[in-house]
Amino acid sequence: MKLYHGSIVNVSSPMLIYSGKGRDFGTAFYTTNLQSQAERWAWRHAKISRLNGQPDAKAIISVYDFDDVSAHNELKWLDFPEANIEWLEMVLKCRGNVDFVHGYDIVSGKIANDSVGRTISYVQQGIMRKEDALERLKYQRINNQIAFCTNDALRFLKYQIHYEITQETL
Repeated sequence: MKLYHGSIVNVSSPMLIYSGKGRDFGTAFYTTNLQSQAERWAWRHAKISRLNGQPDAKAIISVYDFDDVSAHNELKWLDFPEANIEWLEMVLKCRGNVDFVHGYDIVSGKIANDSVGRTISYVQQGIMRKEDALERLKYQRINNQIAFCTNDALRFLKYQIHYEITQETL
């Protein structure tokens, strides 16, 4: 399976990324099987970096070959094929506590992007019930992500190439 990671640097040696803010599936190296999603993410990240004083920031896509068959056989993998209550509860736990550890090597599922993230924040603040949030999410386009949550999981990810994108290629 081919996977993509959008960034402002080439990531030939993926590693777990701990963030001071909660991520959908916790500390991990995040990828997607959707090339266009990775490209949009890289472009957005480069644009923000340029605005924050890195005028030469470039949008870079790193491409990997992922041995998903072996990973499924050897690792603890949790897959959320749709945005359901279990997915929402995982995202709420991971975003609400940066130190939360779920115990899976790989977690795959929907990504809580900006519009989805807003809905999730309403649940976190007690403004919206989980069931109402899921109903609302049915009408939003939600992309996919695959989070490599342990170093053991990263060994199934083999770097292939990288390329730069420009606004014209988006």
